[in-house]
Amino acid sequence: MTQQVPSTEPELAGVRNFRDVGGLPTVDGRRVKQGVLFRSGHLAHATDEDAAFLSSLGLHTIFDFRNAADQRLEGPDVTLPGVRNVNLPLTDPADGAEFWQMVRDGNLDDLRAALAEGQAADRMITSYRAIITERTAEHSQVLHSLAEDSVPALMHCAAGKDRAGLSIAVTLLAVGVERDAIEADYLESNATHRRYKVHRSSASKDAMSPEVMELLSPLFDARATYLAAAFEQVAQTWGSTDRYLEEGLKLSAAQRERLRERLLD
Repeated sequence: MTQQVPSTEPELAGVRNFRDVGGLPTVDGRRVKQGVLFRSGHLAHATDEDAAFLSSLGLHTIFDFRNAADQRLEGPDVTLPGVRNVNLPLTDPADGAEFWQMVRDGNLDDLRAALAEGQAADRMITSYRAIITERTAEHSQVLHSLAEDSVPALMHCAAGKDRAGLSIAVTLLAVGVERDAIEADYLESNATHRRYKVHRSSASKDAMSPEVMELLSPLFDARATYLAAAFEQVAQTWGSTDRYLEEGLKLSAAQRERLRERLLD
């Protein structure tokens, strides 16, 4: 298994799952530069100290993959002077709205009916596959922007796990980072201090019971099977990573090389 560079990240009070993706190795012996590509959960609850730290990174662009429903629930990102904010929803605002309302408010019977017996994990796998096939325009825009001028960049969604995690994975794939290293970075979202806090609005005794937490865990975990499903979808739809990048994401060989120049040592 690939060893990552030890983390020297700060402990941010109001931003979950922040990290620099720098240090990850490529298949041809290079590494992702430190200080050019970051990932995190949403920035809506960033403290003044968090904002000062983020401002010190010299960010050019923040890519926010949340949809309108996320933004209503969590709030807008803090404003960082001089930083461009690009909102590219990777899920439709109406997609799953009733489902997520059930996750927050549903009783135990509702949760069992919707999530038990592998349904929750299946839902996540289906979502990852759909993002690969249905959001090629958004991922293409991100990669073209990075190749042109948008670094240093920060990518985030709500928890920084799924939509941002998959977008980071696609970016790393495009510059030739080792698959084991991509997976290892993705799985870092499971660390206790990174995990998105589960919020349940019900006051019932079952609201946060062990059974409820077990039913919900596939939705809030980063699982290797989810990322593997995304990579499998690339292979099934395009046949190879190169064809996915060229035909799906419209990246020419010259643009891929420019991306590598931007992101790799």
